[in-house]
Amino acid sequence: MTHVPVTEAELHAYIDGLLPAERRAEVDAYLAAHPEDAQRARAWQEQNQALHAWFDPVLAEALPARVRRSALPRRMPPVLRYAAVAAWFALGGVAGWYVHAYNTAKSADSIAFAREAVIAHVVYSPEVRHPVEVGADQEAHLVAWLSKRLGANLKVPHLQAVGYQLVGGRLLPGNQGPVAQFMFQDGNGRRLTLYVRRGARDSNETAFRFAQERGVGVFYWLDGKFGYALSGEIDKAALLRVAEAVYQQLNP
Repeated sequence: MTHVPVTEAELHAYIDGLLPAERRAEVDAYLAAHPEDAQRARAWQEQNQALHAWFDPVLAEALPARVRRSALPRRMPPVLRYAAVAAWFALGGVAGWYVHAYNTAKSADSIAFAREAVIAHVVYSPEVRHPVEVGADQEAHLVAWLSKRLGANLKVPHLQAVGYQLVGGRLLPGNQGPVAQFMFQDGNGRRLTLYVRRGARDSNETAFRFAQERGVGVFYWLDGKFGYALSGEIDKAALLRVAEAVYQQLNP
């Protein structure tokens, strides 16, 4: 009998319940014989459960105007609108991140981190009244608070040179502990978010990696024990220019 190798993409499909029954049985046998991959699969499953716990309540909120304009019929019933948002997240997880990010980054952990950053960007960047927990007028307090919660000294880049002002920041739950999100806005109201976590594996690999889903781009990279992800709905070249400015300020 010929055994077909189990790919990382298939492991994601296994977790999402998308494999045919016959192939699922083969993956079950593979995981039983490979405890490290089984542990990774369990971690992804726990992450999916956590994401549902964090973001399912968003389905009960009104849709952002840009989503209504770009993706949904104006007279769509509320139940169908909520289902469409759920499908938006699900499709991002299954299609976009399988194909695009899987091909651009070998690390499943990095892919998951970038995906978390994009979801957080989509949830909070449209907010008008409460986009952040602590505003830019309390920057010193914001940095001290988030540094204490993450257990590390954080820096906030100042991006006026590339056209963005700090809006503020917030604390979010992450797959490996607390995460900081900083939000920036340009003169036209376009927002970028910088997602920062501690707990990334020590790495000298600081190369930017890029993924995109439904118009939201993200550059993400590791720097020592930190992981950074810059997300926004601007073109790749413009987002890269800001990512480089962020990196240079964090590494003077």
